[in-house]
This record gives sequence, structure tokens and C-alpha cells, in this order.
Amino acid sequence: MNGYQPRHGATARTKEPEGCLIAAVRLPVRVVMVVLVLPVRLVWDGLVLAGRAVRRGVLLPVGRGLAWLWRTLVAAPASRLWRAVLAPLFRGIGLVLTWTARALLVWPWVALWRYVVAPVGRGLAIAVTFAVRVLVVVPLVWVYATLLTPLGHAVLVLLRGLGSALSWLGRHLVLLPSVLLWRYVLAPVGRAVGTGLVWLGRYLLVVPALALHRWVLAPVVRGLALAAREFADAVAVAWRVTGRVTVTLFRLLGRVLYVLLIAPFVGLWRYVVAPVGRLLRDWVWTPLTHAARAVGCALRAAARPVREALRAARESARATRAEIRRALWGSPRPEAGAAPRSKEREPLSKGSRVP
Repeated sequence: MNGYQPRHGATARTKEPEGCLIAAVRLPVRVVMVVLVLPVRLVWDGLVLAGRAVRRGVLLPVGRGLAWLWRTLVAAPASRLWRAVLAPLFRGIGLVLTWTARALLVWPWVALWRYVVAPVGRGLAIAVTFAVRVLVVVPLVWVYATLLTPLGHAVLVLLRGLGSALSWLGRHLVLLPSVLLWRYVLAPVGRAVGTGLVWLGRYLLVVPALALHRWVLAPVVRGLALAAREFADAVAVAWRVTGRVTVTLFRLLGRVLYVLLIAPFVGLWRYVVAPVGRLLRDWVWTPLTHAARAVGCALRAAARPVREALRAARESARATRAEIRRALWGSPRPEAGAAPRSKEREPLSKGSRVP
């Protein structure tokens, strides 16, 4: 386990002038923080080591075993079942349902639309278009050209005269008085009121707020920031120092455990178990293996002539039975339409079989 290392690099911080009071208070504060943080750091590092040991020794093997069981007992059979059975079955069902839906729902409506609804609709559309054109469009065009166009020209001329009169009245009765009122009354009054409000706001709000910030809030905030910074520095220094202490303690504890528990087993394995195992392997197991292999080869070589003799005896017995059957009952007659057989069967030779 390595000592504590901060995650972020130490940034260069501008040093501010410090008084003797701060320097005198800093060392006791850091000593107290080291005393307070040391048990926490010991517990923390112990938990970290225990967690790593549990993870490496228990969780990872158990997880690998469960993953292997899942792949072997669930995932692989399910995948094979899906590929070999369910997927083809579902594809076949999907094809059957698709063709059934098309035959029962789609194709009748398509035929109805193509051969009934579409021709009737086109005929109705042509008839309605002709009727609308003759009964509506032609009369409306005649009314627009004969009546509405002259009447619209007359109304447009009248509206232009009325608009000119209203524009002249609005300019001289509303716009000019409003401009004069704004220029000579409202604008000067507004500037004077704005100047007065700015002066009042400056001397009643801004100046007192600046004085409060400069002489009250800023010193208090600087003091709190200095205290927080010193506390954070003390905690960081205490954490680093306790980290080095815990590293030393856990290294010493690990060395003691290694010397007392692991080193004897390593020495026993290295100087007793391993040499005895190699001796047994070289002088007992290997000769026994070679001897067993040689015995097996010899037994197989000795059994080969016996197997050949038994095979020859079986073939001779089969040939004898075949000759006795032909002598007692004769050769079987060929059936109608079948190819003629040979009159005599050849005696069975080595490696042939009786049909």
C-alpha cells in the first residue's frame, strides 16, 4: 500500500503576509488534527485493505464461478434453444400469420378499392366537377365581372378620399400636440425626476452599502476564509502524515504476518514438499507410468493373434453353415423380375461377410 497522494496536483498559491499569531496557532492546530485524524486514517486504510482482500479472494472467484454457471447452464442452452427451435418456429408462425392476414384483411379491401370504389369515385368526381362548374363557377364569374367590379372601383375611390381626410385630421389634431407635449413637458420632467432618484439612490443606498462591505463584511469574510483555509491545510497535512504512519504500521504488520504465517509454509513447500514431489515423480511415478505403458503395449500385441484366430474361426463357421444350407435345401430360386444369382456361393475368405 502506498502513502496518501492527493488526486489533484498542488497548485501554487500566492503567499500572503502572515503574522506571528497565525504562525504560533498553526502548529498546535496541526498537531491536534493529526491526533484526531490518525484513528480515522487507520480505520480507513484497514477497511481498504480488507475490501481488496475480500474482492480478490472471495468476490472475484465467486463472480467468475457464477458467470461460468450462467453461461453453461442458462445462456448457452437458451441460445441453442432459440437458434434451433424457437427462432424457426416463430419465423414460420410469423409467415403463416402474415399470409393469413393478407388473404383475409388486405387483399379483399385492395380488390374492393381497385375495382369498385376507385372507378365509382372517379365517375362521381367528374360529375360533381362538371355540375359545380356549370351551376356555380360560371354564374359567379358573370356576377363578379358585371356587378362587383364596378361597385368595387367606386367603393375604393370613396375609401381613398376618406383615408386622406382622416390622415390630415390625425396629424394636426393628435400627432403634433403629442410631440409638443413630450418635447416641452414630459421629457424635461422625466429627466429631472430621474436625476433626483439617481442622487437619492446613490447617497441613501450605494454609499452605505459600500461602507458596510468595506469596513464590516470584507474583514469578517477574510477572517472566515483564513480560518477555513488553515483548517483545510491542517486536515490535509494531518491526512498525509497519518497516511505515512499507517503505511509504516501496515507494512510492519504485513512483514510480521509474512514471517509468522506465510514464510514457514513457503519454506516447507520449497525445501520439503517440492523436493519430495520431484523425487516421487522422477523415481516412482515416471517408472510406474512407463512400465504400465509397456505392459499395455505387450498385452495389446499378445491379444492381436488371438483376435485374428477368433475372426478366422467365425468366418470358417459361417462358411460351413452356408455350405450345409445349400446341401440340405438347395440354392434359393430367383424371384420374377430379379437378377439371377450365381449357382454356388464362393467360400467366405478372410474379411468377407455373409449377406
